Amino acid sequence: MQKHWHKKPLLIRQAIGGMAPMLTRAELFDLAGREEVESRLISSRREGGRTQWQMRPGPIQRRSLPTLKTPNWTLLVQGLDLHLEAARAMLNRFRFIPDARLDDLMVSFATEGGGVGPHYDSYDVFLLQAQGRRRWRIARRFDPALRSDVPLKILANFQAEQEFLLEAGDMLYLPPHYAHDGIAEQGECMTYSIGFRSPARAELAQELLQRLADQAGGLDEQRYRDPAQAATSAAALIPSALEHFARQSVMTALKDPHALAQALGELLSEPKPQVWFEPGRLLSGRRGVVLDRRTRMLFDDRHVYINGESFLAAGQDAQLMRHLANERCLATQEVARLSKEALGLLKVWCASGWLHPNK
Repeated sequence: MQKHWHKKPLLIRQAIGGMAPMLTRAELFDLAGREEVESRLISSRREGGRTQWQMRPGPIQRRSLPTLKTPNWTLLVQGLDLHLEAARAMLNRFRFIPDARLDDLMVSFATEGGGVGPHYDSYDVFLLQAQGRRRWRIARRFDPALRSDVPLKILANFQAEQEFLLEAGDMLYLPPHYAHDGIAEQGECMTYSIGFRSPARAELAQELLQRLADQAGGLDEQRYRDPAQAATSAAALIPSALEHFARQSVMTALKDPHALAQALGELLSEPKPQVWFEPGRLLSGRRGVVLDRRTRMLFDDRHVYINGESFLAAGQDAQLMRHLANERCLATQEVARLSKEALGLLKVWCASGWLHPNK
């Protein structure tokens, strides 16, 4: 983290020794065919001296995929951690980075020559080779111009500065805005991309202001009054008193010093749009619990946040809830120390499928 995070690439040979794919090729193809799974099929071919690209969004049925002997195609399945417990366990290896930055685990299956073209990302990513070989070419300095004739954000004039061949178990970390191009070599290839979101300032401000605006509905109904308004010859001029009233209205909405932090926690813990939870088992007595793999749980000094909702927490309950967020589970003896009110929350979350009683 001191030398490389957000600064420069890092190649780690055999980051995970004895690495093997966490699901078979057939299981991955089945996932790509499901409506609730985000997937894409990307293929390329040489034509007129240039590489031409095609992209098809999912769901993608197995019969629609090219044959395994066909080169130059890639199947991308996003959010594998939402659908596979082993993928969630893989993400847990990267929790030396705050959960608030974590995005998801994407899997890329490619036949020989397959890739998605030279591009750059606005987020940090770990590229973990799970099967086969992939050659990565990267560049810190590059021309950001994109090709306008393809359905992907592909760099028009990519020139590599470094090159690495990754085999199963090897991992390459890339900071944001490093151009890279990964191409599968010598047969089938499977790569896991562990991505960390980096929200843009404008996007974050828009989201937070919208949430604060929603909360402002609880303000008093005081209306603008102007009994001292004089007759005017400039009817189109906005009165300065009305500007002042508008400014004070916004400041009143922000008067709570914790409102912004609460809005941020709710935003960062909100699941992705395609995530939903099935009703869970009831929590009987004071049994241990474990968070569902899709649940996002965070905390700050005042609140705990779970799947977009916030709850004030203090004292021993706060300590235990923070432990649940950090460890993603609570043992039976820890649940036994919760107050009646906190235990009631666990029961509601269990019923909602956000967490589950330990087996």
